[in-house]
Amino acid sequence: MAGGDDIMITGIGVVSPIGLGCEAYARSMAEGRSGVGPLTRFDARRLPMRFAAEVTDYDPKKVVKPRKSLKVMSRDIQLSYGAAQMAFDEAILPTAGLAPERLAVVFGADMIYCELEELELTFRACLEEGVFVPARWGTQSMEELYPLWMLKYLPNMSACHIGIVHDARGPNNTITLGEISSLAAVAEAVRVIERGAADVVIAGGGSSRLHPMPLVCRSDRLFSHRHEEPEQASRPFDARRDGMVNGEGAGAVILERRSHAERRGVPTLARLVSYASRCEPLADGVPATGLAIRNSLQAALEAADLLPEQIGHVNAHGLSTVEHDRVEAQAIHDVLGEVPVTAPKSYFGNLGAGTGAVELVASLLALRDSMIPATLNYEQPDAACPIQVVHGTAQPAAHPTAVVLNQTTTGQAITVVLSAD
Repeated sequence: MAGGDDIMITGIGVVSPIGLGCEAYARSMAEGRSGVGPLTRFDARRLPMRFAAEVTDYDPKKVVKPRKSLKVMSRDIQLSYGAAQMAFDEAILPTAGLAPERLAVVFGADMIYCELEELELTFRACLEEGVFVPARWGTQSMEELYPLWMLKYLPNMSACHIGIVHDARGPNNTITLGEISSLAAVAEAVRVIERGAADVVIAGGGSSRLHPMPLVCRSDRLFSHRHEEPEQASRPFDARRDGMVNGEGAGAVILERRSHAERRGVPTLARLVSYASRCEPLADGVPATGLAIRNSLQAALEAADLLPEQIGHVNAHGLSTVEHDRVEAQAIHDVLGEVPVTAPKSYFGNLGAGTGAVELVASLLALRDSMIPATLNYEQPDAACPIQVVHGTAQPAAHPTAVVLNQTTTGQAITVVLSAD
């Protein structure tokens, strides 16, 4: 992509555990402020995980329009809606006079768990003398559910609500690929523009992984257990890391061609230079080798026509688990050598489908300010992670370019390359 065909980012929005909006988000990173703390959304005292990264300053009642839409919005959808609205406003799209058919939405989403309070009454309706009777489920329990209940928990509804409120009649799509969902959504947004299906795309992702169901039903093997010091629990690439932290949040970007942005007279934040996704299918019990990470990195660099020494920083997935960090760090080192690395999950943990978009915003702000944010809690280097982790304080960027990485535990990897030029 070159010249007027460049795909540019003209707006960004973020709803995160360390700040609502880009300036608050950037300020928390600059000040080294963690968003991880004790869980307060429900009683977690008997759960194996009792801390997480919560969004505490977001009131969807002040953002969602019409307000009655909140009746059919889960927490995940509310977060995504807020981030998309911020990006939409920053890109001055409300006054752009866009043809609705030329505005598209592509968003990443997770599996959305039902609020337990909503299922309580349905469960109680099936009890007879304290015993659950399955035969009553299809009659008594259904009477206790809100008729539009299902709409709150469909992963595609984030993109739908964003499309409805902005009258976006172009392509509307949802990507559900775990932690790579929102970067994959951004990549698909580029394809939508390149295919000529839209002029502007609202892209990103959001998720809330703060629900007791997965904590009860799944193993806590990959989680940190630093209950006495939760703000120090997420420590990517540090030798004393013991697992990841769950969180919630959403990020969004506005994508359009450079020529289109110039016609609208709006400034651009960065150029999306290239992207690549690869997979290393993982069988049970077979350790990952990092092949997908290396392949996606190499393919994205080739597509960008950039050498490793031309990359300003790497925004790593940095899950903070012992094995995954080792594999990712080795892959980064193999392809990029001594390029500075930052890991935003140290501030807010694993945001699931929102991870990539929220971390992408961190790199966009780093490009804007020419400063690479420090990785929190990186105190003791690990010889098994041979990368140059930015820590302590932010570091000036030597080049106006960034590589953003995300991976899943099932073997998918994605790389996005950005440039401030």
